[in-house]
Amino acid sequence: MKTFLRNTLLGALVASATLGAQAQAPLTEIKVSYQPALYWSLPFFVAAEKNWWAEVGLKPVFSIFPAGVPQMAAAAAKSWDVGGTGSVPAVLGHMRFGIKTIGLTNDESDANALMVSKEMADQIAKNPAAIKGQTILLTSNSTGDFAVQSCLKKYGLTKQDVMIKNMGQSEIISALASGGANLAGLWAPNTYAVEEKAGAVQLCSGKDGGAIVPGALVARSEYAEQNPEEVAKFLAVYLRAWSWMNANRPEAVVMMRKFYEQGGVNVSDASLQKEFAKRPTFSLEQQLARMDRSRGASDMDTWFGQIAAFMRGTGAINTTPPGNDYITDAYMKRVNANPKLREFANRTQ
Repeated sequence: MKTFLRNTLLGALVASATLGAQAQAPLTEIKVSYQPALYWSLPFFVAAEKNWWAEVGLKPVFSIFPAGVPQMAAAAAKSWDVGGTGSVPAVLGHMRFGIKTIGLTNDESDANALMVSKEMADQIAKNPAAIKGQTILLTSNSTGDFAVQSCLKKYGLTKQDVMIKNMGQSEIISALASGGANLAGLWAPNTYAVEEKAGAVQLCSGKDGGAIVPGALVARSEYAEQNPEEVAKFLAVYLRAWSWMNANRPEAVVMMRKFYEQGGVNVSDASLQKEFAKRPTFSLEQQLARMDRSRGASDMDTWFGQIAAFMRGTGAINTTPPGNDYITDAYMKRVNANPKLREFANRTQ
């Protein structure tokens, strides 16, 4: 009898362990690329802190890049599978490496801007034509460049009316802070940094100039085609993070500060609040609406088409690719078609 009970207990323990192993299936590794200390990359950090990746069976391996161009180049070596980037590198990534755009990170039209030094702010604000002949520091072939061109157009000027000096964002910040420049193209949170540390003023944003500057969620074509379910899970995690942050702003700001400080960015709480206020994000329903082609070109086709036209004008690309060549709603639709992923993506807790 004792032997029977012992064997029964042992069998129960083995069965329990087997069921536990089945319930805790191994996580699938997915390589995620992004640029640090940026608003649109915050969801990756939040999801990791909250352990939401594991909830959908994913194990992210992060690759961090200083800018979009090297990020896209790394795709050729399969260094990453999915990620987020700016609209300019997304188009470039498609043209050079077949990268697919699978969603939107945020609308950063109001976060890319032409900044003016404290010394010249009043003069140029009263007479924007005074920009003519001035030197503007900017990062060429970037969303900041795109925004600056839209602002010049607003004032009846072109790039030929000014002198452009190509510099990295950190160099531009240093030049403004030291008084070595008066006009510059920057994007957030760099815009906030020069406001706080150098007294610079935002003269005109891409939004002011009539430009739409979308951020892109991207995937390597080969990976996406072979792993559509993992791509859908990636999107669901990203959307879940925004759903939660928009519903839990105070805690989200605390996490944003931690994330930004890890990337070397230190700005005030007021500036962190500006990020949320000035940069709309998109729910699952809104993503699908922006990608809808049932009545012709989608909003995303139009927005990215304008970015591509700008890039062609700068010589960065030779042709303007049609949106349906690289913008696909297949994976976002996959999230929406899966009840569990759809609920997960929209969850606010």
